[in-house]
Amino acid sequence: MNGVTIGQAAAFVGVTVKTVRHYHKLGLVKEPERDSSGYRRYGSADLLRLVQVRTLAAAGVPLAEIGPLLDADAALFAAALADVERQLTERIEELIARRDTLHRLADGDRALLPDRAVALLERMSGLGFPADEVAATREGWVLARALVPEGFDDYLTHVEHALEDNRFVALIKRGAEATAWEPDDPRIAELATAIADHFLANPAQLKIMTGLQARTEAATRYKLIANHGEEQGSAAARGVALVETKLRSAGIHIPRPDPH
Repeated sequence: MNGVTIGQAAAFVGVTVKTVRHYHKLGLVKEPERDSSGYRRYGSADLLRLVQVRTLAAAGVPLAEIGPLLDADAALFAAALADVERQLTERIEELIARRDTLHRLADGDRALLPDRAVALLERMSGLGFPADEVAATREGWVLARALVPEGFDDYLTHVEHALEDNRFVALIKRGAEATAWEPDDPRIAELATAIADHFLANPAQLKIMTGLQARTEAATRYKLIANHGEEQGSAAARGVALVETKLRSAGIHIPRPDPH
């Protein structure tokens, strides 16, 4: 008649019988001996241990750590709880970041790009850049941020300053128009020369092309970013190639694609 059954113990503590048996299996709570009737009876000490385990588990302490925690002295117990609190805080921060990402999914740009980049895209639209050019720029920036994250903020700074230059804006708009030209259109070479000359006359803006060069695999990453969305043999691809050639001839280092 001393103690309660496993079902009563589980109900008192606020867990299921299955959970109590799992605690037994893990060695967190010692399984009581059977009484003369063949039933396991849980006394006050057993219930106390169950409450302690359930409380720590509910607080986020991994089950594998609860046993040593309960058996530790006061100082070790406090230190262990502080470590668990730190881990929980990190998890909370991670979950908050995930939640914020979900909120940003309402705006496709903001899910993949920082607010600063989104503001620049909106600024480009306001300056009269074609929607297709803004969309291509958006995709290129998402790729650039993934491939060269360490240089992306500096890159945005260069773009911010360049958009204040009316000459630069006019040349880039002209380049957007050139995507509809035939690949052998003589205007492509003229435009490429004008863009290259402009970059050479404005070294700060030249960093828009050179600033994302990674320390390793520079050629691979650069070409992936620079040629994104451009079909081989298109007017756009030819224009970019001509600009790169003119800059290289002026001594500017522009990565070349790996011939292999």
